[in-house]
Amino acid sequence: MQFKNKQLDLSIPQVMGVLNVTPDSFSDGGRFTNLDAALNQAKQMVEEGATIIDIGGESTRPGAEAVTEQAELDRVIPIIERIATELDVIISIDTCKATVMQEAVTAGAHMINDVAGLRAEGALNTAASLQVPVCVMHMKGEPRTMQASPEYENVVAEVKAFLAERKQACLDAGINENQIIIDPGFGFGKTVQHNLQIMKGLPDLLELNLPVLLGVSRKSTIGAILNRGVDDRLHGSVALASLAVWSGVNIIRAHDVKATVDALGIIQAIKKA
Repeated sequence: MQFKNKQLDLSIPQVMGVLNVTPDSFSDGGRFTNLDAALNQAKQMVEEGATIIDIGGESTRPGAEAVTEQAELDRVIPIIERIATELDVIISIDTCKATVMQEAVTAGAHMINDVAGLRAEGALNTAASLQVPVCVMHMKGEPRTMQASPEYENVVAEVKAFLAERKQACLDAGINENQIIIDPGFGFGKTVQHNLQIMKGLPDLLELNLPVLLGVSRKSTIGAILNRGVDDRLHGSVALASLAVWSGVNIIRAHDVKATVDALGIIQAIKKA
């Protein structure tokens, strides 16, 4: 896949490192609000094998409060500019806001990762005009309410139908099919059982003929199954990431880059054997 002036081979599993420059993200909130700390974290993740750094300025954890457009810009633009200057890595902007997408790509971001699936006002047309790859994710509701008793008749079928609709919306807006990535939204408006069904149903999503991105790192489903706190979910995260890549997922979004890269290297070696 072409990311502005960078190429990424999605036939090989790739790791997207999480960099939240927020005070309230569920796992690393407040750790990287300082510009130097954020840059050092990005450098470490690249050294550990991340090929994409996903920068977010608004927490999407369950119950998270919305932030203003200006606050989000103030958080993400300086670190995008620094990483674009100092590191050879693909930069992803994790946002739902059209203006943030525009300013982030201008500052050096190579792709857009939107948990709302480009449904916010102006987001779809802005993304199309920027001509960069986009990742559209399924989320039932919004972060403030998404975990309030989500219900599905068939979660895999409904997520697949939603992503098929967003794929068509992207195509209709002028986004090339080879620039669209899909994400089933593990943990976004889904119970533990819904998330487990999504994992089992990952091969169904491959029928949409698009690269799949999955974020399972440190999620509450792992905590619920293993009775582990958020800082003690590494092994569960790596297990889910490995199963996902074995099922055909192309990009894993992770906090713990080194362990994830190692696990995916083993999976890739087995697949090639």
